[in-house]
Amino acid sequence: MKIITLTVNGNTVQKAVSDRTHLGDFLRDVVQLTGTHLGCEHGVCGACTVLLDGEPVRACITYAVACEGRAITTIEGYESDPVMSRLRAAFQTHHALQCGYCTPGMLATARDIILRLPQADEQRVRIELAGNLCRCTGYMGIVAAILAVLQDLREYPDAQVQLLRVAIAEGRAEPIDAPRLAQAFTSFEAKRQLGKLSESSEQPPVRPIGMGGVADTQGRDQQVQQKGTKVNASFDVPFGLEAVWTFMSDLKAVASCLPGAQIDSETSEQVTGNIAIKFGPMAASFKGSAKIERDAAQHVAVLKGTGQDSVSQSRATGDVRYQLEALSATSTRVAVELLYTLQGPLAQFSRSGLVQEFVRRMVADFGKNVSQRLAYPDTHKAAQAQAINPIGVMLSILWQKIKSLFGVR
Repeated sequence: MKIITLTVNGNTVQKAVSDRTHLGDFLRDVVQLTGTHLGCEHGVCGACTVLLDGEPVRACITYAVACEGRAITTIEGYESDPVMSRLRAAFQTHHALQCGYCTPGMLATARDIILRLPQADEQRVRIELAGNLCRCTGYMGIVAAILAVLQDLREYPDAQVQLLRVAIAEGRAEPIDAPRLAQAFTSFEAKRQLGKLSESSEQPPVRPIGMGGVADTQGRDQQVQQKGTKVNASFDVPFGLEAVWTFMSDLKAVASCLPGAQIDSETSEQVTGNIAIKFGPMAASFKGSAKIERDAAQHVAVLKGTGQDSVSQSRATGDVRYQLEALSATSTRVAVELLYTLQGPLAQFSRSGLVQEFVRRMVADFGKNVSQRLAYPDTHKAAQAQAINPIGVMLSILWQKIKSLFGVR
């Protein structure tokens, strides 16, 4: 046995260990920091990744005695880390974890990517993640979360993050504030609060989409939390701009055109009800509320909604921004931008190209319903969601991929 002294999450630790004790076992069994997970114990899966003097290492194949006098950072030690705070929010927003076993190591690697490769694209992120295995998520949410943080830092540079990047570039150990890291670790927390959107909501104030995004005074972390899966689509309506705008400024009229929507109650600014969604054998009914924000001068409106499925308890929030453009005196184009997040059991479907194609088809059906309501204003037949053949959607996506390979638009 040997007495070793090292720094773990800013605290000095002095313990007796054998020569053959691995760092992972030392952290879990001796220091009682069980956030470091041991998977393959061969340095392959990456679940045990921690920082050794600021650099990621595999705790399962690193001997504890080799860390004498050095600084270790585990998942419990990132509480005040400016990069990890962003990554935690992004992982939650993009549903980048399910069972959570690989998450501590995945976050350590993701943090290294953010600091070392500020200009990394999707391909590079995937290459860097090759040493971390996940059996649940399919990696889509993980990649999306990392790319979201990278993009946010490119748009809104952070002085603290820049200091960490400079330290790495100069080959120095990262500056770690020990007193701050000694705070209690805050784990991922499931938020079940749902219901009507109101002025008293605890959500940070948001400027209208297309007018500056999240207010700068709210901090960059909230900008990460605002991000989600984005789908863009458009449809044309054979009516003049003002007629379409008058119709689409009516919240009840717009909501009634959403496929599968059923309105229970409404005011001029808010409606409550549910939306039924069918995707092959999968069906869900999200009950919640929505409100509308309008900019008549720009012919832009934002429909903000939230809801929960009573069966799976999955939760959905989304902003639907639509902008009208006159194509002619009797034709109007409606550009739709949908930004949504999905949490709960159904969240695993939210990242796939199948669901995004499904959303685009729902937008197309919405456009048809708008045209029908404008043509026959006295018809109040509710629009019903149609089951979409997943095979047809998959073939559509495959065809788009083939066309992109040959440069066909």
